[in-house]
Parts: sequence; C-alpha cells; structure tokens
Amino acid sequence: NLNSTLIQNVQSILDTFDQWCCSVELISNIGPKKGKILDRLLQEHCPITVLELGTHCGHSTVFCSARQNKLSFFVELIVRASDEVIPRLREDFSVERLDLVFMDHWKRCYLPDLQLLEGSGLLGEGSIILADNVIFPGAPNFLVHRATLEYIQGIRDGMAELTFIGIK
Repeated sequence: NLNSTLIQNVQSILDTFDQWCCSVELISNIGPKKGKILDRLLQEHCPITVLELGTHCGHSTVFCSARQNKLSFFVELIVRASDEVIPRLREDFSVERLDLVFMDHWKRCYLPDLQLLEGSGLLGEGSIILADNVIFPGAPNFLVHRATLEYIQGIRDGMAELTFIGIK
C-alpha cells in the first residue's frame, strides 16, 4: 500500500532526526515526547490548514505531514519575520482560516503574533494554537503541558495549547 509506505518513509526521517539529536548534536526539534501532544491534536482535529511559525530543519513539518495520513499535502516555506507574514497570509497565500497554528519561533513573539492572528481574522472558532518551549526558554503568558526539553534530560519545559473560541 502506497500510503503505508509513505508513512514508513516519513517515520524513518523522523527517527533519523531524533537519533541525531540524541547522540550527535542538539537540534531544536519538537522531539518524540512533545510530538505526542502534537500528534493527539492532529488526530483529534484533523486540521486542513496548518501554520508553523519557526522551523529549524523541518522536523515538525515532516511530523505533521506523517500524522495527517494523507497522500497529498502542500508545504509553503516562507522565510520572513512572522509579523510581516501573518497580516499577508490571506492576500499573498489565499489562506482564509487557520485550523492549527504551531508556534516554535522567537518566544518573545508568541503573544504579539497570537494577537496578530486574532486581529487578522484567520482564527475561527475551534482553531488550535500550540506553543512550544513556554517554560524554557519561556513564554510566560501561556498555560502549559509539562514536559522536558527535547533530547536533554533534566531541563523542564512545556507546551501551551489554546483553543480559539471567537471574539465576544
């Protein structure tokens, strides 16, 4: 089956990322432990349009594509500051609504970018926002799923999960 072969190949890429990070060089990826949180959200909500803010080497993008269990998906890599991209998503990329936003970029940008997303009208009722590394290095305005820093034992970290319920 082509679909299961694709998923196995993608999982092999993720396993290689994780092995490299554990044994050779720390690279800031979501990792397998916090990946379970993202995996649960993908399975529960089956998002169609996902925005990832910040990517180091594409681990989370590959992770999301594997978990979506679809043969076709489209990835657009935009290399610009988030505060430049967010206001132009509708006009430049025809994005009408974001089902899932994964924040893993500059932590000081989490709150302003969340406010930009809200103000842009791209978040709809039920849109999910997941923010990584909210304890270390820290984004204190978010509630968290407690975890440890990926690939390093003993450094506490966490992820924040928010569900947009609309503007009242």
